[in-house]
Amino acid sequence: MKSVSIGELRQNPTKALAEVEGGATYRITRHNREVGRLVPPGSDVVMLQPKKRDGSRTARLEKIELKTAATIDELIEDAKGHW
Repeated sequence: MKSVSIGELRQNPTKALAEVEGGATYRITRHNREVGRLVPPGSDVVMLQPKKRDGSRTARLEKIELKTAATIDELIEDAKGHW
């Protein structure tokens, strides 16, 4: 299996796609981490389920009452003023 970065693929997609059409498989990487694959049509492809199935869990967190400002925006503005 060949490997190509997203940047390289963006610069020359025709070469990679021609090789895939000929039967080659490419591993697509971003910062040396695999993010996808280019495979020839008709290949036996196994679809994987996403690792996370639910959304963010922030709704379950306990609410915190602000003591120094009425809103988060006021708190942020106050913090920006000190930098």
